[in-house]
Amino acid sequence: MDNTAVEQRLSALDGWQRDAHDSQCIIKTYRFKNYYETMAFVNAAAWIAHRQDHHPDLVVGYRECTVSYTTHSAGGLTEKDFACAAKLDALFAL
Repeated sequence: MDNTAVEQRLSALDGWQRDAHDSQCIIKTYRFKNYYETMAFVNAAAWIAHRQDHHPDLVVGYRECTVSYTTHSAGGLTEKDFACAAKLDALFAL
């Protein structure tokens, strides 16, 4: 996916950005009221990842979860990364 396409897709997502350490990766941190809500989100994100057969990297803290997507097999970002990011945003909005 070229830079123009990446920037266009990022502009349609809320809070997602390119990873400062890897421009072929998108990243977002979700914040929660407590550990229970964080873990509920992580478990739901894992279910989405399984159903989509596309697995993000997750960094889990007490009241936050940082999610990063890239498509390793493609060597960068693909439509699948952005589609899965949108699904997590929809989950978070519930």
